[in-house]
Amino acid sequence: MPKLDITNDAVKFVHELPPKQFRQVFNKILDLSKNPRPTDSEQLKGHPDFFRADIGEYRIIYRIEKDCVKIAVVGKRNDSEIYKKVVRLK
Repeated sequence: MPKLDITNDAVKFVHELPPKQFRQVFNKILDLSKNPRPTDSEQLKGHPDFFRADIGEYRIIYRIEKDCVKIAVVGKRNDSEIYKKVVRLK
């Protein structure tokens, strides 16, 4: 099973979620550690190293490196700020 590496920004965002959404997002992150390429994930256009997974109204942006899943950003699905953060990570 791949390791998880989560950025501080992603951890902070998840910790500020209400309990129900926290559980949903946290469980999705754990699922990504078991299966980094689930059928509902998509590769980001313009950023071939990154994938996205949606859970409810939230989006998880991550990349896969050898035996590690790196969670880069977690944010609202309809918020363009999440993609600006991905550009800054490159």
